[in-house]
Amino acid sequence: MSSIPLSEGRPPTQRIATPAQRIALVDVNNFYASCERLFDPRLESRPMVVLSNNDGCIIARSDEAKALGIAMGVAVHKVRDSLKRQKVQIYSSNYALYGDMSARVVSVLKRFTPYLEVYSIDESFLDLSGFADPEAYGHDIRDTVLRWTGLPVSVGVGATKTLAKIANRMAKKNPALGGVFVMPGDDADDELLGRIETGDVWGIGRRLAARLETLGIVTALDLKRADPKFIRARFSVVVERTVLELRGTPCLSLEAATPQQKGIMVSRGFGKRVRDFGHIEAAVATYASRAAEKLRRQGLAANKLTVSLRTSPFDAARERYANAASFVFPEATTDTAEMIGAAGRCLKSIFKPGLAYQKTGVFLDALEDAGHAQRSLFSRFDSGPGADPARTRALMQTMDRLNAAWGRDTVRFAATGLQRPWAMKQGNKSPCYTTRWRDLKQVQA
Repeated sequence: MSSIPLSEGRPPTQRIATPAQRIALVDVNNFYASCERLFDPRLESRPMVVLSNNDGCIIARSDEAKALGIAMGVAVHKVRDSLKRQKVQIYSSNYALYGDMSARVVSVLKRFTPYLEVYSIDESFLDLSGFADPEAYGHDIRDTVLRWTGLPVSVGVGATKTLAKIANRMAKKNPALGGVFVMPGDDADDELLGRIETGDVWGIGRRLAARLETLGIVTALDLKRADPKFIRARFSVVVERTVLELRGTPCLSLEAATPQQKGIMVSRGFGKRVRDFGHIEAAVATYASRAAEKLRRQGLAANKLTVSLRTSPFDAARERYANAASFVFPEATTDTAEMIGAAGRCLKSIFKPGLAYQKTGVFLDALEDAGHAQRSLFSRFDSGPGADPARTRALMQTMDRLNAAWGRDTVRFAATGLQRPWAMKQGNKSPCYTTRWRDLKQVQA
């Protein structure tokens, strides 16, 4: 079946879809749980869960925890007694560890093909078009990732991204497949799709599946056989593309070139309600610093900064309040000091004394390439007393290098505070095994 015509102006790093296209989805099994288990072998075969920010909800489960019927997204305080009774290990989210391990997995995958799309922290699409035996290559990928990173992955291969997602699901669900499954094609695909509910198809979801069911479309095979034009008219072009993808017609090309971000948000809930302006000011300065680091890492500059502040929407007995304020920089900036100053001014304009605040955040907007940022006609040549743009850039680069080499916050601005009573709860956080020197595992001979 011929592919859908693709738009002109495609970035040179993307490959044009062909009838012989083979897309692989490589997904780390139970990613957060696997990262924790990697550095603590005592967790092997034991049920464990990972919690969201402030240790609120369960966001990841090992297979053993799933077998116990522990639900995804449930508030941990509702099931804490049950978890203790079943001897389930509980961990706070360790994003530094997860992010570093994700980067390591991607670096391994890039050795297998230059055409790769990092879809999420634990999933990547690979173009395997042209390989004579994609199943054998999938096993090679799986074995290499496990050997070099210690993380188990599943590999699903199909003619489209949607079919690769389904193949990956099969690879995970059936241990006999050895973690790799290739969609066979033709009528054999239909037999498999007939056993999959529409709600389990990538991009459909439960609510849309319920609407499809009213039309008699219950399985992925039903959706594949539906009239694309009817589906588009009744639902959307997105669902129409899903129909075509199930038929083996590629509609979603591999995004090998990462699109430039439209905005950068750093937002956290406080570990406890905070009333003190100084504490909130330190939190805002910390989030502005985090956002600036992410900005520079991507080679971008920001023209606008927004600070948001709110009380908890669930505190019925307390006054509810939410507000935000923005600052537009005279010129696009990457300077953390300038962002901290702007964030502080925004916070002062929206802070109301006497309230118990639950969350704040910093959002950088109107981003552009830092190397080609538009300068002001009346640009000042100094960004502070005795400083110039080149000196400021050098300072930021030095800070970033030191923090990258020695761990986050090795060097930081005093405005972020020495003590952080506002920090989110992480009562069961594991060490940062790969990103902090003092947390490195010690081996004794």
